[in-house]
Amino acid sequence: MADTTHDIPSQGEMPYHTPALLHECIEALDIKPGGIYVDATFGGGGHSRAILASLDSEGRLFGFDQDSDAMANALPDERFTFVRSNFRYMPNFMRYHGIEKVDGILADLGVSFHHFDDAARGFSFRADAPLDMRMNPDAITTAADVVNDADEETLRSIFRTGTDLRDTNRIVRAILTARKERRIDTTSQLVEVVSKCLNPKSVKQDLAQIFQAFRIYVNHELDALVEFLHNAQKILKPGGRLAVITYHSLEDRLVKALLKTGNTEGQLEKDFFGNVSTPWRLITRTPITPSAEEIERNPRSRSAKLRVAELK
Repeated sequence: MADTTHDIPSQGEMPYHTPALLHECIEALDIKPGGIYVDATFGGGGHSRAILASLDSEGRLFGFDQDSDAMANALPDERFTFVRSNFRYMPNFMRYHGIEKVDGILADLGVSFHHFDDAARGFSFRADAPLDMRMNPDAITTAADVVNDADEETLRSIFRTGTDLRDTNRIVRAILTARKERRIDTTSQLVEVVSKCLNPKSVKQDLAQIFQAFRIYVNHELDALVEFLHNAQKILKPGGRLAVITYHSLEDRLVKALLKTGNTEGQLEKDFFGNVSTPWRLITRTPITPSAEEIERNPRSRSAKLRVAELK
């Protein structure tokens, strides 16, 4: 029989990543002790431990993560199955494991602390490292490949989609000019090239957006999120819940649209009587955000927004 006495982890127990809105997520999922659940962004396993703590011996939990580093955090519990895959392929792997429908799905779309704190992964502009940014280390294309090989229009599109910076044309031109002289292969080289185009008063915030834009593009994050959201709608049982934590407006816009309209384009469909037709019942009309106490304890949670809905 599986051990069902796990405690919800404290911050110090999970150095890989401190889960945001942990108790709020567990409450939002309204977990059935014998149900089947998916942690679509396993990471350090903080949310998964808390879900397991709410399951009995009949319950099951599947944790998805495309990063091989996360495999080291797999939970030694017979009710838990680790799936090394991008969450966009969730239905395929659930069918492989003999599961057609699930009771709840959780996705924390934030990048794990591990990715930022491991300088060698190239996610942060604060340390000199290879310009990598791959969530899946086995993926072919790195951020350096994009920075050095993408054409001008692609670079413009990356910044249009991934940032709200105003004068991105200067940044694109700076990259195009610099890479003619030498490849931009490290985070510090990219910082050096683009910093001259940024407002000195907001350089850190602007650099964060630039790195985010390349990370989103390298990992196809928005495409994967759209596919995941539509797939979640397909594999949840009626009454099953979807809980998603977003950290920037690009993600949040897609999640909000799906839960409101049933599609990520936000197109309202109405019945004969003019009533909006959607497969979702909103649990959260407005997103849940971290308390002041949580932000003080975990500053990286400050931009987290939790949206929850139940499939009709």
